[in-house]
Amino acid sequence: MSEKLYGVIAEFASAEALLDAARRARTAGYRGVEAYAPFPVDGLAEAVGMRRNWIAALVFGGGLLGGLGGFFMQWYSAVVSYPINSGGKPPNSWPAFIPVTFELTVLAAALVGFLGMLFLNGLPRLYHPVFNVREFDLASRNRFFLCLRAAPHDEARRFLAGLQPMGIWDVPQ
Repeated sequence: MSEKLYGVIAEFASAEALLDAARRARTAGYRGVEAYAPFPVDGLAEAVGMRRNWIAALVFGGGLLGGLGGFFMQWYSAVVSYPINSGGKPPNSWPAFIPVTFELTVLAAALVGFLGMLFLNGLPRLYHPVFNVREFDLASRNRFFLCLRAAPHDEARRFLAGLQPMGIWDVPQ
């Protein structure tokens, strides 16, 4: 093999066959398991070994920082920088600060959630090695694919062949 390989990919006809193949690959000790399906398959994320999702923590942190930042910005301007006696209210009249604090909480949480999702998913990705396999076009229509990456080539091919896929292809880098 003169060409560097990303991995080996196998095509399956059904979601159940893909799910079974992904579970068997993880049980066999393969760590670089990627699965591609045209629709969500229950249990597939766990079968390929997905780890904990950090989006909820990022959204909470972004919302907390946005809310604290909005409140501090209003408090600083009303109490420290430019105190005004308006209607006999104290400078730190926090109930007036709630609408802006809430809006900045929601805005910061949404922005951090969106940017965090992009970053954690490695997006935008304009190129992926599996796009080099011509048959992979069917992954968005009606076929299911399992890719074993960074595995010994011959061993991965033999393992995938034992799962009775519709086809097996090398994925060039």
